[in-house]
Amino acid sequence: MKQPLALLGGLTLETFLRDYWQKKPLLVRGALPGFTSPISPEELAGLACEEDVVSRIVREKGGKRPWELRRGPFDDEVFLDLPETHWTLLVSDVDKHAPDLARIVEHFRFIPDWRIDDLMISYAAPYGSVGPHWDDYDVFLLQGLGRRHWQISCQPVDPDNMLPDTELRIMDDFEPEQDWVLEPGDMLYLPPRVAHFGVALDACMTYSIGFRAPANGDMVGRFVDFLMEELDGQARYGDPELEPQDNPGELAADALARVKHLIRSHLLTSDDVIESWFGRYITEPKPGFVAEPEDQPYNERELREFLKNGGTLERNPGSRFAYIDHGKDAVALFVDGQEFVLGPSVAGLARLLCRYRVYDARLLKPALAQDAAMDLLLDLLNEGYLVIYEE
Repeated sequence: MKQPLALLGGLTLETFLRDYWQKKPLLVRGALPGFTSPISPEELAGLACEEDVVSRIVREKGGKRPWELRRGPFDDEVFLDLPETHWTLLVSDVDKHAPDLARIVEHFRFIPDWRIDDLMISYAAPYGSVGPHWDDYDVFLLQGLGRRHWQISCQPVDPDNMLPDTELRIMDDFEPEQDWVLEPGDMLYLPPRVAHFGVALDACMTYSIGFRAPANGDMVGRFVDFLMEELDGQARYGDPELEPQDNPGELAADALARVKHLIRSHLLTSDDVIESWFGRYITEPKPGFVAEPEDQPYNERELREFLKNGGTLERNPGSRFAYIDHGKDAVALFVDGQEFVLGPSVAGLARLLCRYRVYDARLLKPALAQDAAMDLLLDLLNEGYLVIYEE
């Protein structure tokens, strides 16, 4: 942990988190030395043509209006009709659609998994851009192909400073404070709400590792919804000891006291309830990435034989894993919004499943000796949270 990391420009993780994370930008030359784009522009365009892939094309010029936004899936003809310059293709969740590319995200797991959102890849023709804008989340921008000129400003952003008549959040007035040209392997880290403007100097690809920042209002609202599910729907307000009052229009102190007690008794819940809710909430899969159970479930013999012969289990690339450690005797494992309360014989397996993403017989050896752990592996595999990629 305290060793300098090339990915962070020679900073230790502790220094980066203390001085930069959510505080100020960081430019790293050669963050991944020798990095070459593992996916070609043509392959990225192919992904953007698939029905279940979220993709967009932004045309600064030559469209029906400036900064025209089109949403996929696209036909091949769309790409043939694009001009030679001033357009950008963006494809989201590439790490989930192309699991081999999840290894890029592995470099950034020094930030907790539950904060990582996705790997988005953009291809920009020369002079392509999505305009000066800001994001409400942290992002690492890794250059994968070609060169991109970045300009940034750390001045407070004004939510009203946006171009009218466009679906994009493009700033109307942008005054850069710093600028750099990034080449393959270079990386720029940006905290939330740092305005930035990237323009392709030639055909280029940028890998954006974005982080989740749930809105406070959404979290509170979802927690209240969770509590509502636990309420007795038939219970109603009652006042069997109602006292006479002078003015019938008054909300009397005893009625207010009853309502306050009712609300507080449900909202001031235990830490265990909050933890259970949050684990489920934060591991819910994105729409379109809900795991599907196996049509023909594996049994214990088949799984042991598969692992013995050198096979590996992998996390479903769209699934989210997390755990809460309650000590050596218990762990709560959360997978895609489901909670598994595990005893001491399985606690180690939960920690292992959350630390790694690929599991072979050597890694799983302690678990394979425990019946309860094997049962959990089979459950996760047959429900689709773990997968076997057949050759």
